[in-house]
Amino acid sequence: MSTATSELGVGMVGYAFMGAAHSQAWRTAPRFFDLPLVPRMRAVAGRDGAAVRAAADRLGWDDAVTGWQELLTRDDVGLVDVCTPGDTHAEIAVAALEAGKHVLCEKPLANTVAEAEAMSAAAEAAAQHGVRAMVGFTYRRVPAVALARQLVQEGRIGEVRHVRAQYLQDWLADPKAPMSWRLDKQKAGSGALGDIGAHVVDLAQHVTGESLTGVSGLLETFVHERPEAVSSSGLSGVADAGRTGKVTVDDAAVFLGRLSGGGLATFEATRFAWGRKNAIRLEVNGSKGSLAFDFEDMNLLHYYDATEESAVAGFRRIVVTEPEHPYVAAWWPPGHGLGYEHAFTHQVVDLMGDLAAGRQPTPSFADGLRVQRVLDGVERSAAGGGGWVSLA
Repeated sequence: MSTATSELGVGMVGYAFMGAAHSQAWRTAPRFFDLPLVPRMRAVAGRDGAAVRAAADRLGWDDAVTGWQELLTRDDVGLVDVCTPGDTHAEIAVAALEAGKHVLCEKPLANTVAEAEAMSAAAEAAAQHGVRAMVGFTYRRVPAVALARQLVQEGRIGEVRHVRAQYLQDWLADPKAPMSWRLDKQKAGSGALGDIGAHVVDLAQHVTGESLTGVSGLLETFVHERPEAVSSSGLSGVADAGRTGKVTVDDAAVFLGRLSGGGLATFEATRFAWGRKNAIRLEVNGSKGSLAFDFEDMNLLHYYDATEESAVAGFRRIVVTEPEHPYVAAWWPPGHGLGYEHAFTHQVVDLMGDLAAGRQPTPSFADGLRVQRVLDGVERSAAGGGGWVSLA
């Protein structure tokens, strides 16, 4: 247990899939890391009184409330954690910042560029008073991804020439999979593009340290109607064979982009790739070497050093579980791998450290806006038949 005395009360909005992951992180971070600021899980907000009370008991929150607005008036809440569908992000985050609460908001930052701009502006204004905001692109905190960024920053692969980024899932490949809010454009903003494509856009820019300056893309919806869900479980719920709902988002996105350093990038995001459960794949080819990562084998990073003698050159398999690797020293002995939930814990660790030091946490709302502009560019390109859209 941390010996730090400073505490920060946290209030969370939403308690489903993301809420459970965030709760795990808030509970775990101070038990494995010596934090300068210790989070206290004060209250969780949801619309259904009985359900949110049960969630609070199950996930470890002190209290349950039925309106997120109550979190903004509580003296024991200093940070609001937004784990709701995208259509509510802007309203909650802006109100929380204006009330003087720090904000952690799930990705994508918003459903539209206009909403993201308003959120970024609110975060910039709040920062003048020491109030901070961060968007939850959690995969940045996977140790192998953090090591990849470190190697790029050290110049190990030289000038970036290519980025290949994919996020492949299969939970919608079955046309009988039920409707969920993620298939409703009003709530989700977009489909595979924003839900999972946003992650690989952020990873490509984060790992390389460069920005996308233009994109050209295509979107496709393969299944236009699905059975309504009678109950929700995980991502997809349980189908009702008697009623159907209209899918109003993309099922798959493919697009290419130009990096600010002159390199080329290709992206694919789909929830229709049978057999791929959570395949986040990133390969970066540079003038002096390459890096490759796949989240389905998340403790490994593959590194190729093109300066080595050709007779022995080859991809090096790095097991990213040594204490000198990012975040790993707080966990288990070498070779004892980490999992999905650990990146959320690392997010809390970084956020508490930044808040305690008075630093701007990353990724900031401005970073989230940058990703939102890429998503918008892809949508505009696809609507126009795949033409080039400049983001500069």
